[in-house]
Amino acid sequence: MPRLTREDRRYLLRLARSAIARELGEDDLHDRIGQLSDELKTPQGCFVTLEKEGALRGCIGALEPVTPLADGVEENAKNAAFHDPRFSPLKKQELDQIEIEISRLTVPVDLQFSTPEELLEKLKPGVHGVILKRGWHRSTFLPQVWDQLPDKVQFLEHLCRKAGLGGNCWKEKDLSIKVYEVEHFSEKELGA
Repeated sequence: MPRLTREDRRYLLRLARSAIARELGEDDLHDRIGQLSDELKTPQGCFVTLEKEGALRGCIGALEPVTPLADGVEENAKNAAFHDPRFSPLKKQELDQIEIEISRLTVPVDLQFSTPEELLEKLKPGVHGVILKRGWHRSTFLPQVWDQLPDKVQFLEHLCRKAGLGGNCWKEKDLSIKVYEVEHFSEKELGA
């Protein structure tokens, strides 16, 4: 996956902030008219993460490449701000307090393993985003979560609990694991 240009990254960050501002009744901060690069028109999975004072304030995304990247960022920004079930909807007075981060995903691929030990061996902390699935239960952590959970066992236990399963579900045989990588960038990093 080729990296986005600095201009495309800044465009997406402004687009995300503008989408949230519009939902709050603020003036449109970003005009979407203009020529989008091919990368921004290409269907790609993406997540938008909101932080307030260094703490998570919302995170919503799509794992599969079903919509053009620009459209996905715009929709996921609104969903992270107003529809993340872990948080109350963002209020107008919080808009200037949030920082936006965008994660652009590679297409998830199955991680082949036959034992829990082999799963641990194949996981790459800080590189792999992980999708855990068992039956109807599914959860994911972006690669950035490795910063808070660098231990592979703890990472997988938390991912199991996020899916609504027991912490040791990652050791069971009827489990599916997919991995993906991301390009992530934030307003703080780009001064957007």
